[in-house]
Amino acid sequence: MTLRRAELSSYNGRYDRLKRRILVGQTVKAAVYKYEIILYWSDADGVFIAEVPQLPGCAAHGNTQVAALKNVNDAISLWIDTARKFNDPKPEPKGERLMLA
Repeated sequence: MTLRRAELSSYNGRYDRLKRRILVGQTVKAAVYKYEIILYWSDADGVFIAEVPQLPGCAAHGNTQVAALKNVNDAISLWIDTARKFNDPKPEPKGERLMLA
């Protein structure tokens, strides 16, 4: 699956909202998530893509692998916060490999 630039910008929008919360002094606790993350290079987009298969629609990108992983951790946090806000179920991490390449 290749994400289009419009989809990538929506992830950036969520990331920007998180940064704004930090800048206005709201506390954002750091968390360690144990979800599987699939990281790959996208020739079509020219960036690294990080996807979280257990959280539908949860993905991020970055110019480097490290940036993509940082951004996807922020996306996971936002995904979980949104699920809590709307009382949606949050899948528990499986703790095992979900897909094989």
